[in-house]
Order: sequence, then C-alpha cells, then structure tokens
Amino acid sequence: MIRKLQLPLQTLNLIVGFMVWVIISALLPFIREDIQIPAERLAMVTAIPVVLGSILRIPLGYYANILGARIIFSASFILLLFPVFYISVASSYMDLIIGGLFLGIGGAVFSVGVTSLPKYYPKEKLGLVNGIYGIGNIGTAITTFSAPLIATQIGWSTTVKLYLVLLLIFAGLNIFLGDRHETKVTTPIVEQIKAVYKNDKLWFLSIFYFITFGSFVAFTVYLPNFLVSHFELEKVDAGIRTAGFIAVATFLRPIGGWLADKLKPLFLLMGVFMGLTLAGIVLAFSPSIGLYTVGSLTIAMCAGLGNGIIFKLVPLYLNKQAGIANGIVSMMGGLGGFFPPLMLALIYSITGQYSIGFMALSQVSFASFVLVIWLYYHEKLALSSEVFRSTGQGILVTDASGKINAVNPAFTQLTGYSEQEIIGQNPSVLQSGKQAQAFYEEMWKVIKQQGSWQGEIWNRRKSGEEYLELLTINAVKDATGEVIRYVGTFSDISFQRSGA
Repeated sequence: MIRKLQLPLQTLNLIVGFMVWVIISALLPFIREDIQIPAERLAMVTAIPVVLGSILRIPLGYYANILGARIIFSASFILLLFPVFYISVASSYMDLIIGGLFLGIGGAVFSVGVTSLPKYYPKEKLGLVNGIYGIGNIGTAITTFSAPLIATQIGWSTTVKLYLVLLLIFAGLNIFLGDRHETKVTTPIVEQIKAVYKNDKLWFLSIFYFITFGSFVAFTVYLPNFLVSHFELEKVDAGIRTAGFIAVATFLRPIGGWLADKLKPLFLLMGVFMGLTLAGIVLAFSPSIGLYTVGSLTIAMCAGLGNGIIFKLVPLYLNKQAGIANGIVSMMGGLGGFFPPLMLALIYSITGQYSIGFMALSQVSFASFVLVIWLYYHEKLALSSEVFRSTGQGILVTDASGKINAVNPAFTQLTGYSEQEIIGQNPSVLQSGKQAQAFYEEMWKVIKQQGSWQGEIWNRRKSGEEYLELLTINAVKDATGEVIRYVGTFSDISFQRSGA
C-alpha cells in the first residue's frame, strides 16, 4: 500500500516545493509597494531562487538514491521553514536576495522524485510516470494565481506565512507515509560522476532540458511583472494569465511522457524545438497582447511536451546512474530559467525592447532542433554498428573494386584473419582453390545481373584449414544505380556436410 502511495505523495510534494519556490516572483508587485527595489535589480530578485534550486538538484538526486525520498523530502520541507519566515518579515532588497537564495530548495526537490519513482515501475511506463510527477510544476501556477488574490485581502507578508503551515503538514505526511523500504543505491558520488560525465547523451539531454524547462521557468518568473509593466495589466489579471501559461505547460508534461512511451522520443523533440523556434520569432516582433498570448502559449505547449519527453530519455539512457544524471539534467533546466530573465533585463536596458532576447531563444531552439536530428541519425548508425559487430555471421564489406573495407568480429573468428590483416586485401585471399575460375565468373555474372548471389563455396582459413561456407553477396548501389560496395555474409556449414 505504501509503495502505491509514492507517486501521488511525491507529486504533491513537488507541487508544494514549486509553490514555495515562486513566492517572491508571484508577489513581487505587492512587495515593491513596501520595499524599494531598483528597476535594474528586479530580474535578480526573481532569478535568484533559481540558483540554489538548480545547483542543489545534483546532491538531492544523489542522496535520494542513498537515503530514500522520504528523508530527503521531509528534510527539505523543514529547511524551507527558515527562508519562508525570513521573507515574510523582509524589509530590504538584500533580505529578499538572501531569503530567495535558500528558497531554491523548493525547486531542487524535483530531482528527488525523478530519481525515486522509476524504482517502482517498468521502463515502458517511465515516460508517463515521470510526466505525472512533473504535474508538480502546477505548484508554480497555484502560487502565481492564488497568492496575489490572497495578498489583496491579508497583505503579502501574512500570505507568505501561510506557507509555513503547508510545509509543516507535508513534512509530517512524508515522515508517516514515505516508503521506509525504498531500494537504496550506495555507489559513491565520485564514481557516479565518472561513469556519466563522458556520456555524450547526458550533455545532449542537459542542453535540451536547459531550453525546455528553462523556457518554462523563465516565463513563469518573468511574465507577472512583464505583463504589468509592458501591457499595463492589473496585477491579478497578470497572475491569472501566468497561471494559465503554467497550467498548459504542466498538464502537457505527462502527455509528452506518454507519447514518448508510444512513439519515437527524438522525433517528438524535433517538433518541440521547431515549435519553440517559431514562437520565439513571433515574440521577437513585439506583437499585440493577442499575438503575444499565442506565442507564449506555444512556448508553454512545447516546453511542457519537451519536459516530459526528456525525462523519458534520462532513465532510458542512464539507468544505472539515474540519481546523479537526473540531478545534472534537472540542474541545467533550472539554470535555463536563471539566465534568460537576466539577459532579457540587460537587453531591455540597452535597447529598450525585448526582441533580441526572444530572437536568441528562437536561434538556440533551432540549434537544438539540428542537434536532435544529428543525435537521431547518430543512434541509427550506432545501432547499425552494434548489429554489424554482434551478429554471429561473418561479414565483409568491399568497395566497388573488390578491396575489403570492413569486417566484423565473427569474420575474424571464422577465418582467423584479424581486421588489421585483412583490410585492404581482396577476398581472393580466402580462396581454397577447389572452385574453378568458371565458378567465380558465373557468380559475378549473376551478381551484376541480379544484384545478389547465394551459394556454397569452399574457402581457406588463415591456418590453412579448408571449410565449407554458405555465402551471400549483395551489391549496394547509390541513387544513380552505380555499385558503390559489395557486402558478403557467410557462415560455416562444414559440420552439416560432415554430419550428412
């Protein structure tokens, strides 16, 4: 029963963590009425919680494997009590910076669930499971929508204090309902880092998540104040619109994970990054509120789907080092939410507009689109290479003139010739001399006419031993019909002849 509770419990944990994470950005229009914050420092106030929320994801993901999600979630909520109370009594810009930095613990808990939950489900369901857990992102929407409404009634300081009660409740729930017997992994963190840092897929996924989750976080913290200052919307209206953005991205996340379980994840990512590319172009032209809404919702859709797809791929590619890998990838996503608001603020201070920043998002997304295409075809080549090297049949590949370009390990095992010895040679070095020249002339006549030949042939190993093989030769042609190589596959059938 406890095991079945982990997905809903940890999803609720993430909702609470993310609710706390964005307190400052959601209430900033109210806080500014009491605390003087220079305009050029607004972006820093909203971005600073993302710093610790990103960096802490690595150790929290690692220790979730060592200690279990129950302990990490409980400890995180207890620690969050201190910065939340500190912010509720803040009276200066520096108070917000200090409190906001440690508020990042709320965002860091993301890596706990994505490390813990895959232990309870088979691989074919991980996309959907991590997607459901990712619904916890809705916590940012809940705070963005509800906090301004509550603050208009009781003030922003008292509104922040209400979160102390929520944190205490969930710390208790995790202590009593968390899984005490969760499977633990005790591999030292240094060994895990050594095992993954050379894995190019880890860094590709980190880049992709930097864009998708970074876009989600950046717009979450940037929209409330931007909509008020740029489009002169009411604070509550800006909060509702931002909550809508968050809701769309959040509820599409499990759909992205589910689709990744059913379809090719990399194909789906191509669509995600092309969508982000087009949305960035739309926003770059400083559109009206209507077109701006379309562009923002497109980003919400693509970011949500992309987040779900990527966390289907992380446990698929890096299952044995899931804790540290989840921490690194999710950290990069968090940092993706830290830098864009600062860049937008800097660009706006220099140019007086945000167009260059949105165009940069478009270009980075397009570069990611190209990288996904490269990764897709790289995987296809890797698969072909794996099949080539693992098959039990001997394989040799020659160019159009008959010079050997490649052989597989089974070829070496069957003939005794190493790859270094045979590359550049002609397959005639294998001839036993039992077939007459007319046999070979007829064989090549058939290949030229039909494109392939199959039959039995006597060949000789490097040791001089003769053996009978079943040989198939296929001509490989280019788009113009010209033969560019020949591929021969064979197996030793001597035992069949001797048995007969």
